[in-house]
Amino acid sequence: MTLTDELSDIVGQAFEAEGLSKAAGAVRFSDRPDLAQFQCNGALAAAKEKKAPPRAIAEVVVARLMDDPRLRDVAIAGPGFINFSLIDAELGRRVEAASTNATLGGWRKAPERIVVDFGGPNIAKPLHVGHLRSAIIGESLKRILRAAGDDVVGDIHLGDWGLQMGQLISELEARQPGLPYFRPGDGPFPQDPPIALADLEEMYPAASAACKEDPARADLARKATKALQDGRPGYRALWRHFVSLSVAALKKDYDDLGVSFDLWKGEADVDPLISGMIADLEAKGLVELSDGARIIRVAEESDKKEVPPIILVNSEGAVGYHATDIATIIDRVQTNAPDRIFYVVDGRQRLHFEQVFRASGRAGYFPLERLEHLWFGTMNGADGKPFKTRAGGVLKLRDLIDQVEERALARLKENGLAEGYAESEIADIAHKVGVAALKFADLANPRTTDYAFDLDRFMAFEGKTGPYLLYAAVRIRSVLAKGAAASAAPGAVEIAEAEERQLALSVLAFADMMRLAYEKRMPHHLCEHAFNLAQAFSKFYAACRIVDEPDAAKRSSRLALAAAAGKQIEFVLDLLGIAVPQRM
Repeated sequence: MTLTDELSDIVGQAFEAEGLSKAAGAVRFSDRPDLAQFQCNGALAAAKEKKAPPRAIAEVVVARLMDDPRLRDVAIAGPGFINFSLIDAELGRRVEAASTNATLGGWRKAPERIVVDFGGPNIAKPLHVGHLRSAIIGESLKRILRAAGDDVVGDIHLGDWGLQMGQLISELEARQPGLPYFRPGDGPFPQDPPIALADLEEMYPAASAACKEDPARADLARKATKALQDGRPGYRALWRHFVSLSVAALKKDYDDLGVSFDLWKGEADVDPLISGMIADLEAKGLVELSDGARIIRVAEESDKKEVPPIILVNSEGAVGYHATDIATIIDRVQTNAPDRIFYVVDGRQRLHFEQVFRASGRAGYFPLERLEHLWFGTMNGADGKPFKTRAGGVLKLRDLIDQVEERALARLKENGLAEGYAESEIADIAHKVGVAALKFADLANPRTTDYAFDLDRFMAFEGKTGPYLLYAAVRIRSVLAKGAAASAAPGAVEIAEAEERQLALSVLAFADMMRLAYEKRMPHHLCEHAFNLAQAFSKFYAACRIVDEPDAAKRSSRLALAAAAGKQIEFVLDLLGIAVPQRM
């Protein structure tokens, strides 16, 4: 249980002893920390149940709480709000316990098996800023779920089987028609790809533009897509070249961003399931013909907006994203046996996932309520529109990472940090500071909101930023190192000062914030916690002597408080996907 769970149980028992609902004892951190650490507003609701004045209810509950030796300053405020605090010894005991358990005071639950679908890049296209939020949010959610006790599988879900493949194949044939891949027969085909990654990345927009401008080229692309999906050997060989070239580049970019996947599956992996799935859907009476295409109607009478049918197979016999996404659910059920499947995908895809989830639910492939689209808003430029380069193009993720590293290096020099370090270490620190700035700026916003890209603000070493939190974590490491050098070690936590008390409460708030982040699927709650904890440490550091404290008991207590705060900040940053340098 979280701290507020435990306190709610204590106060709830007092309500229950008076013949009232135990739920009325719900406790939360106080809205007025100047008056008390915790509050319970249940007397107001209980008063309606009991048909008695709220203050009278609060008085009998408070009378029972007065006997609890863990509580102090139990009082009634206003019409019946119950305020109280924990005694300092109880705070100290709880901080010691939090600093030694596996989750450093975090929250855990009964485990579930969860597949998290995030990333979703297309083969042949370099990662760009449009992929950033899915990668950052998905990685953090994956880590939060695991820390809470879930068995999590992260899947990149590559876009490797749709129309873009047919566009690329037909584009290459137009450029190099003599290649063996375009001849009839089973090969053999070259082991090495006929083009380089740079060629592939140049071909994709060229092919897309050609298909938009020329209906004949678009028709060739559709036919090539169908031939690929039907198993034409030369096209399959080309497809494998395209995938291998792209995946190698994707792995490097994702690795630099601190993002990893357990599975590197794509739409093509479920191609063997498609024909059987379509036959099953037809047998269940869910498929109908419409203008030569096979569709599934998913609209419901309660819909307040139009929900179009799914095009399962188009008029030319090719399957699209709806079909492959439904088949992917079947594949995940067969391969991973998940309890839930989460999709961390742009909010502009909400209709698509509503259609897919409904179709899957109606077919009995997976419970509708266990499929969640954890959508997110956009990263915008200063103009409030999705972020673009100054030339109006889409910024490559590799170029963005280079930019933030360069800016981080400049900020380190401006702040006099990392002076005299080896060049390799400075480069490592700059990379970690830059990625921290980028990730924290994204995750600090509620997932479902848009935010404006402002690299100067993100990179500041003061305020609610990634670099500020890295500096806080490194400073705590430095304090502990100085203590160790002076033969001073953390010991029993004995709280006496207001700043110690506040730091202890900040450490103990972690479980509640972690549960909130988990249940809402919103990492920004952990960003808020990390920032509050860093601020509480800063006030503690300014007000209380630590390493040079002459009293040995106080010194070891304060070192223990610092250690608890430092370990928890680093743990939370890890949940956000942010790595902390050894020093700065």
